[in-house]
Amino acid sequence: MKLHNSFTDKTEEFNTIEPNKVRMYVCGPTVYDNAHLGHARCYITWDVLYRYLKFKGYDVTYCRNVTDVDDKILKKAEKENKTPEEVSKYWYKAFENSMKALNTLKPDIEPFATKTLGEMISMVKDLINNGYAYESNGDVYFRVKKFKDYGMLSKQPIDQLESGARVEVGDLKEDPLDFALWKKDEKFGYKSPWGVGRPGWHIECSAMSRKYLGKTIDIHAGGADLIFPHHENEIAQSECANGCKFVNYWLHNGFVTINNEKMSKSLNNFLTIDELLKSYDANTLRLFILTNHYRMPVEFSDEVLTSAANGVKRLLNAKVSKIDETLDLTQYDEYKQFVEAMDDDLNTSKALAVLFDLVNKANKDVLYAYTLLVKLAETLGFNMAKTTLSDEELAEKVAVISSKLDENISSMAELIAFRKKAREEKNWDVADKIRFACDEVGIVLKDSKEGTVWELKNS
Repeated sequence: MKLHNSFTDKTEEFNTIEPNKVRMYVCGPTVYDNAHLGHARCYITWDVLYRYLKFKGYDVTYCRNVTDVDDKILKKAEKENKTPEEVSKYWYKAFENSMKALNTLKPDIEPFATKTLGEMISMVKDLINNGYAYESNGDVYFRVKKFKDYGMLSKQPIDQLESGARVEVGDLKEDPLDFALWKKDEKFGYKSPWGVGRPGWHIECSAMSRKYLGKTIDIHAGGADLIFPHHENEIAQSECANGCKFVNYWLHNGFVTINNEKMSKSLNNFLTIDELLKSYDANTLRLFILTNHYRMPVEFSDEVLTSAANGVKRLLNAKVSKIDETLDLTQYDEYKQFVEAMDDDLNTSKALAVLFDLVNKANKDVLYAYTLLVKLAETLGFNMAKTTLSDEELAEKVAVISSKLDENISSMAELIAFRKKAREEKNWDVADKIRFACDEVGIVLKDSKEGTVWELKNS
């Protein structure tokens, strides 16, 4: 298996620190607002990596943090006359619901920044003791120029860099490039050896990663927008505090763009996940994202989402056969092609082509095709379960259809029989009217040699 390492800018063979074990860290959300399509791309991408590593047989520990102490949270709290805890708790729940709606797996570990303050303070102490950080009037800063490898991840010469601190730059730094590890904050802060304050953004991930995964980890992933300053600063403070390499493989996903501009809250051009899920289901958003290679930018439009929705229909409308749990999937060429695609730096576009090939074969009654299709599709995080209706919901739809036909029809069986009779009598106007009425309530009638069955439109 090969992955593209952003640090070396090369696609490298993936070798773990411990045999068959993977320690994986992904930068999580800052919980102060709704998650948007850019977040969906990030977390679906790394959800697929997590699923695929487990599919390959690795014992994976996936850690994704929650930033619940931050300038944006504090500003929202003041604006809404709430406590920071009330704001972060509310928006974390919203984020959690959005991730569940997207069918992403929950990480094995999901630490909150405010619950890891002791570890952050300990790491800052280590950096001060090692000479890499200094206290200044209640703030603590990292000496960037003392870390000789600073800028290697972002490929930027140190003399061209500007301060990347997320908090406001103070006047008390030794060097403009130095970034904050701890900021004085007597209103919303926490006790520390340097007075009441709160952690800088970057130290949070370094401390949580060290606590839950160890000093050196296999994979650190996130959006490309985090390469500088966040990930660059993580490397500097982690390696200077721990005295060893921080991450073996840095992975970054590309942006989602609208009109060729990066989707972001600062540009006010973002679409929330909740808004999108009113028009498109989770499978459609996932297919849209996975059609493109994870490292490339992807342009959002209703046209590409509609195309993805049609692709999902093809997947879900494959001819169903009984899942054979005893089947040795590895013997089939399609399995090998899927693995070959995914082993090539998660080439999901090629992997999807294998799925659609299996759809065609399932529709031609190739015995193994449906079982293999479901197993591989679920590895990519698609929900292959057929959508169903309750008896009451189905009865409501039949009543609507019946009223449009001006007939007294009380069940789908009666409707199918009524249509069959119309077709036998070559009454095509009535047959078409039935089809249109069904379509309007989201039902599709499918004819085969065995008879007619109904399905939901998006199933």
